[in-house]
Amino acid sequence: MDHHTTHRGKAGSYCGVLSDDVPLVVSRQLLQTFAQELGRLEPDTQKDIANYTLAQIQPRVVSFEEQVLIIREKLADLYESEQQWSKAAQMLSGIDLDSGMRVIDDTFRLSKCVQIARLYLEDDDSVNAEAFINKASFLVSSSQQEVLNLQYKVCYARILDLKRKFLEAALRYYDISQIEKRQIGDETIDEEALEQALSAAVTCTILAAAGPQRSRVLATLYKKSLYGVYQVYLERILRKPEIDAFAEELKPHQKAFLPDNFTVLDRAMIEHNLLSASKLYTNISFEELGTLLGIAPDKAEKIASRMIYEDRMRGSIDQVEAVIHFEDDTEELQQWDQQIVGLCQALNDILDNMAKKGLPIPV
Repeated sequence: MDHHTTHRGKAGSYCGVLSDDVPLVVSRQLLQTFAQELGRLEPDTQKDIANYTLAQIQPRVVSFEEQVLIIREKLADLYESEQQWSKAAQMLSGIDLDSGMRVIDDTFRLSKCVQIARLYLEDDDSVNAEAFINKASFLVSSSQQEVLNLQYKVCYARILDLKRKFLEAALRYYDISQIEKRQIGDETIDEEALEQALSAAVTCTILAAAGPQRSRVLATLYKKSLYGVYQVYLERILRKPEIDAFAEELKPHQKAFLPDNFTVLDRAMIEHNLLSASKLYTNISFEELGTLLGIAPDKAEKIASRMIYEDRMRGSIDQVEAVIHFEDDTEELQQWDQQIVGLCQALNDILDNMAKKGLPIPV
């Protein structure tokens, strides 16, 4: 008989206190002591017994919510210490945050939702993280917990990043990077963390779909004298060595392949160079454009036509002559600049106001 079976046997006899024959007040007290002492066991034994106990409690879980909470939190801490992020998140997500049997305040709910989201994000699981950040969005508007609110914002930005909503992620990262406080509650805001947020804003902006909105965000970042933005902001055509150097800084999801067999970075750089070419040329043949972009002429035409159709680049396509004609939009861009100053901040203000009113914010 192995030690797991022995421990389960002991746990099984201990779980006899869950019987209807034992007064509830006694069962709860014994289980409370058991839950608090769990941490003294070896990690593997602790996991084995805790999971077994949770399974035994399940039929009467409503009667033992406080004890289940302690067991789940201890088990989650253990999984987290072993860097089993998703297991830790799943363990915490089993806590009933909407129980009618005990009083749970909104701060506790918010902290658990954010904690679970952060754990899922450690495994780059944006789908499960988003589910809990969406729950948190209903609670964050009334929260006075500045540290929690900041953690929520970071999770929100990372989810947008993982979902490849790069422009929205860039705005959120930039917003975080501009925090002026250096002490929030017990938490010291590290300069390096703010620089990382600003760097993430730069990366996401460069990866965003080329067009007027991206240009506007680049202009905001350029004012910060960030070298990484310099070449892109000046709308220069980027060469392979520059792109390769940038690629080394990227995370896996930012280099992932898209359905058309381009990577996220390939697509962003092709669109950027195409937009840059539109500033340099009055017209260009599909053949020459393909050579310039390093892709097949038909692919160059397809990407250009989509950008024109989506109003991200001004021009027209002559299929007969196999030529793209570019239109100069300098004056119009200057007018847009006057009309849309502060677009980034305005968007953040709208989303923040929605959060304050308790409206759900779609990610």
